[in-house]
Amino acid sequence: MGDLAVGARSGHEGPEERPQRPDDSAGPAADDLPGSGGDPSSGGGGAHGSDGQTPRPPKQRSFWKELPLLIGIALVLALLIKTFLVQAFSIPSDSMQNTLQQGDRVLVDKLTPWFGSEPSRGEVVVFHDPDNWLAGEPTASPNALQTVLSWIGLMPSAEEKDLIKRVIGVAGDTIECRNTGPLLVNGKALNEPYVYPGNTPCSVDDQGGQFKVTVPPGKIWVMGDHRQNSLDSRYHQQDRYQGFVPVGNVVGRAIVVAWPPTRWNTLPIPDTFDQGLGSAAPAALGLTGAAPLVLWRRRRITARITAGNPRVPGSGTAG
Repeated sequence: MGDLAVGARSGHEGPEERPQRPDDSAGPAADDLPGSGGDPSSGGGGAHGSDGQTPRPPKQRSFWKELPLLIGIALVLALLIKTFLVQAFSIPSDSMQNTLQQGDRVLVDKLTPWFGSEPSRGEVVVFHDPDNWLAGEPTASPNALQTVLSWIGLMPSAEEKDLIKRVIGVAGDTIECRNTGPLLVNGKALNEPYVYPGNTPCSVDDQGGQFKVTVPPGKIWVMGDHRQNSLDSRYHQQDRYQGFVPVGNVVGRAIVVAWPPTRWNTLPIPDTFDQGLGSAAPAALGLTGAAPLVLWRRRRITARITAGNPRVPGSGTAG
């Protein structure tokens, strides 16, 4: 008892039987399908149209309509690359011959300075004019196209007052020029095969050819490879930085000559800077800073041993 027979046809009373449609045996009616709504005006609903065919996919946009978007993305990427990664610079003079020729295009790494990396001896670096070094130099007048290309980094900017030289000394280094050379860094002579053929490492003129300087913290000393044709740190010792270049002025390191193709070449650090040119000043500063730490550590070790061993004299325990 209590069981309910649904759809019985024995003549007993039961739930009202639903009239059967002619197509009930094939499945539910169209108006029973989810989402159909049973509205005849909807064209039958479902995934097919009134003609029973699948709808066509949306028409793809033409290339010419997408071209402005592609150009915009390319410009933004180029600007980001120029700002944070790599920038092209043009060589305007002969001061770095034969390493660099006038008209060469170099690519400068701007990424590593963002991570606190400072210039090293022997690197070729681009830096902002520290104190009017470019006074009297001709100023270029670019056209509109050149201005746009320089803005996104595909051409060097005519408005930026930048120079390119080789780093000879960093903070703490003592650099000395005697007679015609060789150039001395912390008392060690440099072998400089990159110096322009026919030039001497040092000049004998009184305006800057003979000098002895010590690089202060946060500065570098730079010289051109064409020693007799480069107004570098030697000839600006009377300015506010005494010829030194602030590290903050350095744009980045030139890593490769990218143009023209016949001049393609990398710009590695010469082997002469690998001979151990350590300066005395940083070593002395390091020793001075390390001494208190070493003494403190020794006192802690002694105190720990004394407290844990009653046989050690002075531990406060009678022997």
